[in-house]
Amino acid sequence: MQQLEAIGRAEILIGIPSYDNAHTIAHVVKAVQIGLAKYFPDKKSVIVNSDGGSKDGTMQVVRDTTIDDLQSILLRHRVEPVLKIATPYHGIPGKGSAFRTIFEIAKALEVDACAVVDSDLRSITPEWVELLIKPVVEGGFDYVAPLYHRHKYDGTITNSIVYPLTRALYGKRIRQPIGGDFGFSGRLASFYLMQEVWESDVARYGIDIWMTTTAIANGFRVCQSFLGAKIHDPKDPGADLSAMLYQVVGSAFDLMETYAPVWSRVTGSEPVPTFGFQYTVGLEPVAVNVDRMIDKFRLGVKELAGLWQEALPSGVVEELKELEQKGREEFSFSDGLWSEIVCRFALAVREKRVYKEHLLRSMTPLYIGRTASFVLETEESGAAEVEERIEQLCRTFEEMKPLLIGQWEHKEGREE
Repeated sequence: MQQLEAIGRAEILIGIPSYDNAHTIAHVVKAVQIGLAKYFPDKKSVIVNSDGGSKDGTMQVVRDTTIDDLQSILLRHRVEPVLKIATPYHGIPGKGSAFRTIFEIAKALEVDACAVVDSDLRSITPEWVELLIKPVVEGGFDYVAPLYHRHKYDGTITNSIVYPLTRALYGKRIRQPIGGDFGFSGRLASFYLMQEVWESDVARYGIDIWMTTTAIANGFRVCQSFLGAKIHDPKDPGADLSAMLYQVVGSAFDLMETYAPVWSRVTGSEPVPTFGFQYTVGLEPVAVNVDRMIDKFRLGVKELAGLWQEALPSGVVEELKELEQKGREEFSFSDGLWSEIVCRFALAVREKRVYKEHLLRSMTPLYIGRTASFVLETEESGAAEVEERIEQLCRTFEEMKPLLIGQWEHKEGREE
């Protein structure tokens, strides 16, 4: 690419994947430009917009977005101008393919540090650039996960599956393993690029959990930075999230197969270094329809209990059938029941008892039922109480791990 040859080498790269984000991406680009000027004025920096074929002029918005009067915002002018590249990506449509293009450009420019941020963010500030990049540039870390305050019903896939499972498996308390905004070293970007995953679900929603897990499991230095609030376009947890759930959980289960020798040796969990001043922030409420969620769970029990029997012990299926009979006031999906379901599904996927996609998509009503129960339990709870409930769930997943290891190794023994 001529543009890359003209740039030659850069020190920092900020990637922004996008698809039809013309109404939000200008704010993200401005925040990144100011962040680079304020915190890294002497570094040669590039902003890369990797776009999935937007029809609303997203790439043109990126090209046209400039800070007209930087001196009115900052006390000093930056020395190096911020360069911009807006390019369509190729391959399977999805966020992962957009990231692959960003990794390729990072490698071509031989950058020292990178970050990626979502294009629908409304809460990003210039300080995010510092918090995602500085641990790499000055702290020697390879991977910086985000730490946010989110509304208690935003990020429910993270809170109910991805965080508890990742923490129990790999022993690192990275609170937002699929947060969407990450910092990483140039050498880790090159490592990602070498992996043969770009025709799998990693190319779609699976990219975030894959990046986090790959960094931990391969011994890269990991940390997290507090970024404040994450305010974006949230999704109703009761809406149709089956595609995202399938891709994220499917990727997490695939990674369990890849890294079984790593996670099977890990016991307990430990905090990771955390940067940034933590403070309380106002959050936009996320509307949820609990009655609709419970109805979806009940329908799932009626239609899918037969399929679930391929993955779950009969006692667990009976427990689900009993829950299906409960009214809203008695509806309670326990931590123990939920963590066992997740572990049993991981084992069933590994043993290929049922076609993987069918089995994982059948988890959706279970996830929705679990989320409905969580919403009912925490309706009156504040942020700190909700966080303690999630902590309790994580401990239950950790207590479930010996069962998972035992069943996993039992299967390996049968294969030998």
